[in-house]
Amino acid sequence: MDDKGPVFFNQKRVGQHGVDFYLHKFRTMKTNSEHLGQLTVGGRDPRITKSGYLLRKFKIDELPQLFNVIKGEMSIVGPRPEVRKYTDQYSDEQRKVLDVKPGITDYASFTYVDESEILAQAEDPEKAYVEEIMPAKIELNFVFIRNPTFYNYLKVIFLTIGKILGTR
Repeated sequence: MDDKGPVFFNQKRVGQHGVDFYLHKFRTMKTNSEHLGQLTVGGRDPRITKSGYLLRKFKIDELPQLFNVIKGEMSIVGPRPEVRKYTDQYSDEQRKVLDVKPGITDYASFTYVDESEILAQAEDPEKAYVEEIMPAKIELNFVFIRNPTFYNYLKVIFLTIGKILGTR
């Protein structure tokens, strides 16, 4: 609304079994911002549009991923899909996270809801992501992968909604 360019942002991500697919989102950054870096750092990243802040705050920018779910590329709950730049750095053990269908939300989504703020405090955000945050998120992915019950599926959904709405 406040920036010229397409409404949707489509980015190549790595899905189940390492197969690439295009993840769909509402665009929240100025056009071509991903060329300035993959990570969003800080709450006031200058690449994010004014309306983009609101879309991100309530995770509305993620709604187009329901098309990915309908196409069978994603699930509602599952590990968040990464760009190949990061999956190429996975260890053999971490690569097992690619055995399952990626999802719109997971334990890491609400545990690291303030990820950009954490990265903003890091001396080297890229290094902090690769060495600290990414491995921790993968471990959280395995919590669900090792116990993919219907109860845990619903638990992740409701915890995510609660985090978005600011409740417990």
